Amino acid sequence: MNIWQQDWISKWALYAPNKIAVKEYESGRTLTYKQLNKQGNKLAHYLTTNLNINKGDRIVFVAENCLEYLIFFVAAQKIGIILVPLNYRLTSSELDSLINISNPKFLIHDKAHKENIIGSEFSKRNSDIIFDIVDFFKLLKESNIDSDGDYPISIVDENHPIFILFTSGTTGVPKGAMYTHKMLFWNSVNTSISLVLNTDTKTINCMPPFHTGGWNVLVTPVLHHGGSLVITKSFCAKTTLKLIEDEGFTLFMGVPTMLKMMSEESSFEDTNFSSLMYCIVGGEAMPIPLIEIWKKQNVLIRQGYGLTEVGPNLTSLHHNDAIRKKGSIGRPNFYVQTKIVNEIGEKVAVNERGQLLLKGPMVTPGYWQNKEETNKSIIDGWFHTGDVVISDEEDYLYVVDRMKNMYISGGENVYPAEIERVLQAHEEIVEAAVINVSHDKWGEVGKAFIVVRDNNLTEKEIVDYCKTKLAKFKIPKHIEFLKEIPKNDTGKIDRKSLKN
Repeated sequence: MNIWQQDWISKWALYAPNKIAVKEYESGRTLTYKQLNKQGNKLAHYLTTNLNINKGDRIVFVAENCLEYLIFFVAAQKIGIILVPLNYRLTSSELDSLINISNPKFLIHDKAHKENIIGSEFSKRNSDIIFDIVDFFKLLKESNIDSDGDYPISIVDENHPIFILFTSGTTGVPKGAMYTHKMLFWNSVNTSISLVLNTDTKTINCMPPFHTGGWNVLVTPVLHHGGSLVITKSFCAKTTLKLIEDEGFTLFMGVPTMLKMMSEESSFEDTNFSSLMYCIVGGEAMPIPLIEIWKKQNVLIRQGYGLTEVGPNLTSLHHNDAIRKKGSIGRPNFYVQTKIVNEIGEKVAVNERGQLLLKGPMVTPGYWQNKEETNKSIIDGWFHTGDVVISDEEDYLYVVDRMKNMYISGGENVYPAEIERVLQAHEEIVEAAVINVSHDKWGEVGKAFIVVRDNNLTEKEIVDYCKTKLAKFKIPKHIEFLKEIPKNDTGKIDRKSLKN
């Protein structure tokens, strides 16, 4: 990997020095590409000279989105350090576990999450290497480091990590996926081929920084292509709608829950979306009624599929096919190889269910300090996603469900996502989630959690509706009405919470 593949911002500082690279919404602070590169150089010098930080060292973050994150990203490309953004919503003990796995040289937190860090065992043992992010950058500003001097790039192997990104851990202990410089580069290439992404691209990031969506769906590809970003500390539907209009974004990425919340805002119908080419949706399939709501505002939807460990931008459904190929995640992106196999590893036929396997330069080399899980997931270069999919006659992919969500009722395989799609198609059902529960006769049966528009909708009416759409063994035996379906930090259904 050569210097220009590794150090993107120094190149844009040369090409477009005065162009705004990033704006922080809450503070209004901005950095041009020249300023961003200058700050990255200064930070790189400071880390290596004053703090004895070297290539391969880890720095843990417990902080919301901010400009300083991106300055650290620039320094990481120059030095070869590894950034470890952790979920700031975790408890002190949960954070401790991930910090110990990472074994960082130091930890940075923001003011909002100081108490959580102070309460951790790591803090009690290592108070001297814990920094408030504002205080840290004050020290950097006051240092005598020459901010005009370029940093001599420390060339790294293409498989060297730039991030360790922990999976959500909904079924167990989170695993730290190594996200490498090679993955960073090829994900950007795949993204730019499947989407319209160039120097004119302008977007907002309101996804959390501890999730690959907060870095690698649009942020790092946009920086690679010299576009412009606005970052917010967290997602707010009303604010996001206002910014789309005020800033003239060309792209917006979100999960279905976010687009639903935006569509329910009073300002939605009056928002000017004319600058948007389309919205990119991932995480879970977006319900067709919601796609139609956005279509009425002349906003097209491009659904896709991604994983923390691969890509993440792996498939894309062209917006013109959003209705014709409803429920599809599209076709694989340019440099993504796919294979669908059955339980014994044989390729399945068209429209036959099987596990999705992925291969290409955007696949992780594995999990940090976890060879056992790495060997389970990557076999002969193929990453085993754990997702059950089908491919139709036109090579469009459809996710059936996660293998871990599947249950067996009376000897039949049942996929909750299939039932959820049927339920969500009911005009009076807003949201639905299905889990398995034990049953004396059938072994396991489905339990549906449902949010309705009209409280008059009865359990019998739902069952009768399902009888017209689903085989008998798929119809949920239990139904519970909720005001809201619990979600995890990435906007996906929190099945673990539903089962507790």
